[in-house]
Amino acid sequence: MSKRILLIQGHPDGDEPHLCHALAASYAEGATEAGHELRQIRLAEIDFPLLRSQKEWENVPVPASLKSAQDDIAWAEHIVFFFPLWLGDMPAVLKGFLEQVARPGFAFTREEGGNPWGNKALTGRSARVVVTMGMPTMVYRWYFRAHSVKSLERNILGFVGIAPVHETLIGLTANMKHEEADKWLGKLRRLGYKAE
Repeated sequence: MSKRILLIQGHPDGDEPHLCHALAASYAEGATEAGHELRQIRLAEIDFPLLRSQKEWENVPVPASLKSAQDDIAWAEHIVFFFPLWLGDMPAVLKGFLEQVARPGFAFTREEGGNPWGNKALTGRSARVVVTMGMPTMVYRWYFRAHSVKSLERNILGFVGIAPVHETLIGLTANMKHEEADKWLGKLRRLGYKAE
């Protein structure tokens, strides 16, 4: 059974090909081969401002450059995020994007009385988070407790109802050999085929 899949490329550098781009391309190949519907958002190609206040977040309309991104999120049944770990977290462009699109009235609605834990408007969607990093993944998981990925899963995706969320963490990318990269590309292609 085919799924509607949205790939969100969170690598800020759109000029140079990076492992994140190759991983997304492999996922897309597998998904297309299996007959899934596919849309892609590349954050490096979108210009949008950062939010600077709660008032802006609640009252100023989403920038026109991101309206189609909200439409794509609403359309999707499965969302796959690709990004490199920068300073222990997602790149600022991805965080800024999520702050812009995950607005009240779109990503969630408050219940009467202002309950911020109101209705999660993006339920019925699953996600995968694909993160590349220079450190070994075991160090990130056990020493740093995968804090930034857990924060994304719990405080952003979970808050708006996206579940389940699965992770693919890829470490030691700076000096990765071609054979190892090919192994990961094959894995992402298989995940795309299965829409996982």
